[in-house]
Amino acid sequence: MLKTGKEQDPVQLKNAIIQGIADKKGKNIVCLNMSRVAGSVCDYFIICEGDSAIQVNTIARSVEEKVMEATGEKVYHHEGFENAEWILLDYVDVVVHIFQPGYRKFYNLESLWADAETEEIVVDNHAEFKIKYERYK
Repeated sequence: MLKTGKEQDPVQLKNAIIQGIADKKGKNIVCLNMSRVAGSVCDYFIICEGDSAIQVNTIARSVEEKVMEATGEKVYHHEGFENAEWILLDYVDVVVHIFQPGYRKFYNLESLWADAETEEIVVDNHAEFKIKYERYK
């Protein structure tokens, strides 16, 4: 049974997603806290990139697996697996954007949602992550 996002703790979900990204060496991970942004449709956007279509696809599959293991939650909606230039995973409260670098630069979601508090995620060599809080205004 698919759980709705409101039954899931968004912080636990966010952490599982970030771990899935880190496990497959996703780069330049940021989390936009959308909870205080007027008109936002979710609590968090998590944005990262992979160097190739294969890595972008692998990161997305890793996120789905890690979230299922940690929370039992399935992705509500996904797009972009066909060409893996930009894969979107919608978990209702948390939306994940996995880009190839050129597409991330072109769409520049961080600037589009500049009102959100930005958390830069720093991953060490053992795929454990730490959150570095930064505000970009």
